[in-house]
Amino acid sequence: MELEVYKKDGTKSGEKVKLPPDIFGIEPSQHAIYRAVRTYLDNQRQGTSKVKTRAEVRGGGKKPFRQKGTGNARQGSSRSPVMVGGGSIFGPKPRDYSNQLPAKMKRLARKSALSAKAKEGQIKIVEDFSFEVAKTKDMVAILKALQVDSAKTLLLMPKSDHNVVKSGRNIPSLKVLEADKASTYDLVNNHVLLFQKSAVEVLQNTFKH
Repeated sequence: MELEVYKKDGTKSGEKVKLPPDIFGIEPSQHAIYRAVRTYLDNQRQGTSKVKTRAEVRGGGKKPFRQKGTGNARQGSSRSPVMVGGGSIFGPKPRDYSNQLPAKMKRLARKSALSAKAKEGQIKIVEDFSFEVAKTKDMVAILKALQVDSAKTLLLMPKSDHNVVKSGRNIPSLKVLEADKASTYDLVNNHVLLFQKSAVEVLQNTFKH
């Protein structure tokens, strides 16, 4: 598959980039994508939710009311789970939600996500660019020229560029990452993948190692 390379002003540069078929042309594995996204989201969880049991709630040393004659069920502690202000039963406790994915499945998931995007025509190539000074309006102008300003977009760079990152971080619909740092979740969570021209080669080299 070959894609046109666009200039920053939205016009075609006349160049084309060939997308490696072993990365952008495989049959997507939906199961691998699911596993990778599920693992990513699990690893974002802090697992710090906690409620107190009846053993941890303060008070409750005194019997709340006498045993007989009140018409109520007998109670031995005001901290019982059935009493207002009492402890909780089977509530959440701190736990570790993190898990790992086999390296082969992780690679398959990323390739599947990229192939799915290519198949759906949601990949666009732009010439390499940078900014002398970080300005959000300059990034907005590029996105408008490329007609991706209304779509949730992931901009993939060949290497870290401080001014490009700062220019895009205040745009809600844009995320800027280095090509070799994008996870499967990042790829599927954005509608358009906007590659800087050199980022395609960087991504290709990532899968060689």
